[in-house]
Amino acid sequence: MVDGQGSNWWNSQIDYVQRLSKHIPGMKQTVLRFYASYNITVRDIRITMSAPESSPNTDGIHLQNTQDVEIQHSNISCGDDCVSMQTGCSKIHVHHINCGTGHGISLGGLGKDKSIACVSDVIIENISMQTTMYGVRIKTWQGGIGSIKNVSFSNIQVSDVKVPIMIDHYYCDKNFCKNQTGAVAISGVKFDQIIGTYSAQPIHLACSTAVPCTDVDLIDIQLKPSPGYQGFEQALCWNSYGKSQEPLVHQAWTVA
Repeated sequence: MVDGQGSNWWNSQIDYVQRLSKHIPGMKQTVLRFYASYNITVRDIRITMSAPESSPNTDGIHLQNTQDVEIQHSNISCGDDCVSMQTGCSKIHVHHINCGTGHGISLGGLGKDKSIACVSDVIIENISMQTTMYGVRIKTWQGGIGSIKNVSFSNIQVSDVKVPIMIDHYYCDKNFCKNQTGAVAISGVKFDQIIGTYSAQPIHLACSTAVPCTDVDLIDIQLKPSPGYQGFEQALCWNSYGKSQEPLVHQAWTVA
């Protein structure tokens, strides 16, 4: 067991690092990070946070420019994404993961500062999540270019998850982000058997007007409001095109 003493660093600055070298960025805290790696297998890992779920910037497993990865049979509890994938990732298989607290499993944020995003051939399946902010999510910044394609989320069990299904072309991690017309193209995304309870909104698909999401399929989505919560939002579908198959969440859709 390794105790990283993370809470001591959450509010700390890294000015001393910048003074030592201009080439060392203030990198986001991550438990396991793979960059420019190939043929990676991660299994039987337990990442547990003793700090509150609101602890900032603590990804469990982060991938970037990495191909041929299998992450399996692990338990992850953190303050940010349980598993996150950045640009340059392909042939990723994540399965039999329990994700408790944090922000769920995310592709992105991609396309920041008009950068190129390239993510493809991702399979996320047989996942359980409890009290996370999101379930399975694709998030991109406005103005980015490139593509996200051939992504499958299946057999995802959620309990008291705020927003179980999300595609967000308008991701912004601050109070204001400038509107831009460009967007990372998102196509060939399947959500299949996403089952359980939500505490805010069941589905949030917010795609760019200029670059709509295409071939986004919703199959066997069974999501119900969590008991004891109030103020639920209706499901949102904005500029996302594809097919849906019953059963689908029984709340009325807001389609624009």
